[in-house]
Amino acid sequence: MLPQDWAPPCEKQCTQKFAALTQIPWRVFCKKGCGADGDTWEECLEQCEEICYKDPVLKDQQWSAYIDRSPGAAIHSQSCFHACVAGCGYKFDIPSEEVDQVLPNRPTDPTPVQEPKQSSQHCSQSST
Repeated sequence: MLPQDWAPPCEKQCTQKFAALTQIPWRVFCKKGCGADGDTWEECLEQCEEICYKDPVLKDQQWSAYIDRSPGAAIHSQSCFHACVAGCGYKFDIPSEEVDQVLPNRPTDPTPVQEPKQSSQHCSQSST
């Protein structure tokens, strides 16, 4: 058996899609999609949301979301989700066009609006 045959086909596709060193975290999440317990495409997508988005660890304790192991920043959660969905797509032989159109059921964080800076007036004193 050759080394390239050691990984299951789904995981091998994840390795090919996320081959760059900078993409290793997304390769891991793609492989999590391959290994998801769901028996259907929809269940796999639900698991990707659970994996990639922070939720409270303790019921009714919103602060406990900070100790969830999901990626923290919204952009990282989105990248994680799309990588995981790619793994689900490989697992269930979903066309890449359909996989690329999947969006999470969670609202994305809005871009923070910056308030205009107020100019402060400084009194200048001149020495005479």
